[in-house]
Amino acid sequence: MTYAPTIVAAAALALSAGVAAAQDLARGEALFEPCKSCHSLDPAKQGMAGPHLAGLKGRVVGSAEGFDYSPAFKAARAKRIIWDEARLNAYLADPDAMFKGGWMSPQGLDDEADRAAVTAFLMRGR
Repeated sequence: MTYAPTIVAAAALALSAGVAAAQDLARGEALFEPCKSCHSLDPAKQGMAGPHLAGLKGRVVGSAEGFDYSPAFKAARAKRIIWDEARLNAYLADPDAMFKGGWMSPQGLDDEADRAAVTAFLMRGR
């Protein structure tokens, strides 16, 4: 069987993109490690100081059951604001700018590639 060069090139590009995505997820998981001191990835467990982040993609902001959110997150929940890739990436850049008075204490992730990797990891749709 013979394949047209464009089909082979398209398949190689798709494979390359898949490998890059997997590497990005692994990098995001490694970068997320310090966040585990406050956030759980298990929906049955809240973190020590923050809500669980399981199933974050498409979830209403401030809606993890059993967590007492800041007034800023409660207001976002009342407006039915949804977590998506763009919102999470912007939040990770500057948490206080997005939700003034939120309780997340760390500074944002300054490095764009780091933010993208953590965002991809958290938004992977578990």
